[in-house]
Amino acid sequence: MAEAHQAVGFQFTVRPDGVDLKLSQEVIKNIYLSGLTAWKKKAIQFKSLVKMFSGRRPLLYSFQASLPRLPVPNVDDTIHRYLESVQPLLDSKQYNQMEILANDFKDSKAALLQRYLILKSWWATNYVSDWWEEYIYLRGRSPIMVNSNFYIMDLLYVTPTHRQAARAGNMVHAMLQYRRKLERGEHAPLRALGTVPMCSTQMERMFNTTRIPGIETDIVQHLTDRKHLVVYHKGRFFQVWLYTGGRHLLPSELETQFQRILNDTSEPQPGELKLAALTAGNRVPWARTRIKHFSQGANKVSLDAVESAAFFLTLDDEPQGYDPTKTRSLDSYAKSLLHGKCYDRWFDKSFTLISYPNGKMGINVEHSWADAPIVGHMWEYVLATDCFHLGYSEEGHCKGDVNKGLPHPARLQWQISKECQDAIETSYLSAKQISDDVDFHACLFSDFGKGLIKKCRTSPDAFIQLALQLAQFRDQGVFCLTYESSMTRMFRDGRTETVRSCTSEAVAFVRAMEDPGATNAQRLALFRTASDKHQNMYRLAMTGSGIDRHLFCLYIVSKYLGVNSPFLEKVLSEPWKLSTSQTPQQQLNLVDINKFPKYVGAGGGFGPVADDGYGVSYIIVGENLVTFHISSKFSSPDTDSYRFGQHIWKAMLDIQSLFKPENDKRVENAKHVQLENGKKHA
Repeated sequence: MAEAHQAVGFQFTVRPDGVDLKLSQEVIKNIYLSGLTAWKKKAIQFKSLVKMFSGRRPLLYSFQASLPRLPVPNVDDTIHRYLESVQPLLDSKQYNQMEILANDFKDSKAALLQRYLILKSWWATNYVSDWWEEYIYLRGRSPIMVNSNFYIMDLLYVTPTHRQAARAGNMVHAMLQYRRKLERGEHAPLRALGTVPMCSTQMERMFNTTRIPGIETDIVQHLTDRKHLVVYHKGRFFQVWLYTGGRHLLPSELETQFQRILNDTSEPQPGELKLAALTAGNRVPWARTRIKHFSQGANKVSLDAVESAAFFLTLDDEPQGYDPTKTRSLDSYAKSLLHGKCYDRWFDKSFTLISYPNGKMGINVEHSWADAPIVGHMWEYVLATDCFHLGYSEEGHCKGDVNKGLPHPARLQWQISKECQDAIETSYLSAKQISDDVDFHACLFSDFGKGLIKKCRTSPDAFIQLALQLAQFRDQGVFCLTYESSMTRMFRDGRTETVRSCTSEAVAFVRAMEDPGATNAQRLALFRTASDKHQNMYRLAMTGSGIDRHLFCLYIVSKYLGVNSPFLEKVLSEPWKLSTSQTPQQQLNLVDINKFPKYVGAGGGFGPVADDGYGVSYIIVGENLVTFHISSKFSSPDTDSYRFGQHIWKAMLDIQSLFKPENDKRVENAKHVQLENGKKHA
């Protein structure tokens, strides 16, 4: 989701010294280590693959070994597609200059860099993913709050109980059930379009995982089964054990523990209130503070408890959620999930579960270990389990007996010096400046949805992407480089690829929409051409023939080898002023939306990518709703998230109006067929 922010202008911090031979050895060593990591993953998955043969039902990793490797595209093809993608954004002089840079790269340096990539693709299971994680995420030194982390919301219209401790109890128990099935490989294999197997390796680090800060690079620490949870409430940290007598705590037992925390009136220890702000600020100060103040004694013990926890839970003290009677209630909810108060989420944990006093929930997710659909899969399961399997009593409590004999949650102990408190405050002020600048608007587009779009015989995603292009042009008066996230998980260890949505065909369509002399028939024809182009580009991205990951890896190799490429430098520094992502609905079998139309999720979102651009996440909910999550920065005089939401709304309606004659004709034809059939039966 938020990866576009990290993909622009990142700093390469590997600095090998010496002659060309040493530089070559450095890249060979890196490729070798990539292969070792890949083989370790295979060993971990071996147990699950063995289990596949002991039962009839395929398990989560049943098809993992059969997944193909991500192919390295042909350099000529990548450069051709790249030039095609930037042509509508450049004038003739700029395009000619870019063409010269591209051809010079192709004729002089590309072959050498490509050879190393092909070598890596033979040895490692994926030639992109480990470098993507390291250089796009873990080596980034700027704050991950807003810039990298993303969020997912609760059910939009339904709150199963308004008791905070009870809702948290059910949700945590459902997560433990999901984790147990994950560890046993018992989830059904992930499949694209319900048939094509997809890679599941990202799911391995969902729980028991923390991003650990470092001076030059962070690391992702993943542990085996953790038996405790750390809970934050009103400036205090509590440790809650998740097992008793060799079993998970029941929902009613978890409710009891969380209610005890809510009832606790003790004050925060000095420096404890804003301690988590360290995870919200710049990475280098956090790494240095961690080494100096959290490497021994009580602070180390307590920090270890946080970083080794299954996940992090915040019992928030301000209600949030969608309220149709309150203006922009979803906007406030989104900002709360994205950054909160800058010190009440542990942004380094794989995810922070957030519980509100009115019963609403949500999660804030650290991005390096996985992409949004992975967390979305877990969230769909948890929401369905909470509402349709666990349930609540008539009074809104978790079902089951209350066990008052459980040991009380234990306060974590901190000894935070004045120097450390100053570092915490510095990180907090830095993070607050970022959070205060986030302009967020969540837009519930309910005039029509996937149902009507499919009747227009077009792809819902292409329809929305073209609406975004039209909205962007109306908002800014110019076209811009546009990032749409696509997945490559049909390949082993695949993550994402970029679809460059601002095509020449899309530009031609938008110009026709703004040309009063154009007819609707002309506009519709251009729309279909642009839609077909977008679908083809999406297919190319999914099947390993994208542009950006290939160029990114060529750039990484060039840095290892000390090869200067003005072309690659230019490509990797281009700003994505419009960054977009669709949140997919994956497990449609969990909830029958036709029977329970109110039990729909609101999707999630991410922070603004460019200082003067927009971030847009959207989810197509059922047949009649599309939810847009729009972010930008207040500090930019050129952007306004609410205004952009209005442009999206109008663009959706304007495009739909092009199809009205076609739809009316189809309705008339259907009526005629019904009439003729009636005559035959008469």
